[in-house]
Amino acid sequence: MRSLVPILCLAAAGVAQAQTLKCGNDHARTGDAKATILQKCGEPVMKDSFCKPAEKSGVPTTGGTVVQVGTCETVEEWTYRPGPGQFITMLRFEGGQLRSIKYGDRIR
Repeated sequence: MRSLVPILCLAAAGVAQAQTLKCGNDHARTGDAKATILQKCGEPVMKDSFCKPAEKSGVPTTGGTVVQVGTCETVEEWTYRPGPGQFITMLRFEGGQLRSIKYGDRIR
């Protein structure tokens, strides 16, 4: 059991490292604000945004009926091409903060 502790620590470190994008001497991490990412990494090669449906809530009218109001949350996806031999990296922002980092194909 004792020999498993270092292995588990290394595995946990690898998982934490997987959710970053190296930008110069810094890293973009989940939880960072969009302005922080721009400062660390510069402009992405592509930006996309879409409306993610939020939960519907009932709004009573004067007649007593409940009208379902659907709202949406704007989600932005930024794409970075870090350089040859690296993976294309997509950053997803929700509520102005970096929520996830996904990797695409390796750049040749």
